Amino acid sequence: MPDLPIVLVVEEEEPLQEMIHDALTEGGFDLTTVASGQEAVSMIESGVLKFSALVTDINVKGQMKGWDIAQLVRQIDPAFPIVYMTGAAADDWASEGVPNSILLKKPFAPAQLVTAVSQLLNAGSPT
Repeated sequence: MPDLPIVLVVEEEEPLQEMIHDALTEGGFDLTTVASGQEAVSMIESGVLKFSALVTDINVKGQMKGWDIAQLVRQIDPAFPIVYMTGAAADDWASEGVPNSILLKKPFAPAQLVTAVSQLLNAGSPT
């Protein structure tokens, strides 16, 4: 059985962590959840796990916002699939978001998250 794609999730609110976990697991993904941008970037830089995509809330605690996390991840891998989640910052996506990313405005249906991650993974060029 092939390994499941691993999605790195940056979300600090436990109810949302649970919904995201359930949606992605049922959608055929494995995932690791962290609550800070620095932790997310460190995990990707370490290379210990081979993440397939990043799902990040835009307004996370700490100095790094979701926009910053995505930009740092794209410096590591320019084609890395990114899905943003936000309740309030959707209007900033055009100016702050990285190219070829998807933004989901909260509240969203769990299936929308699975579709967004799948769409970005399927859009990636085969290596």
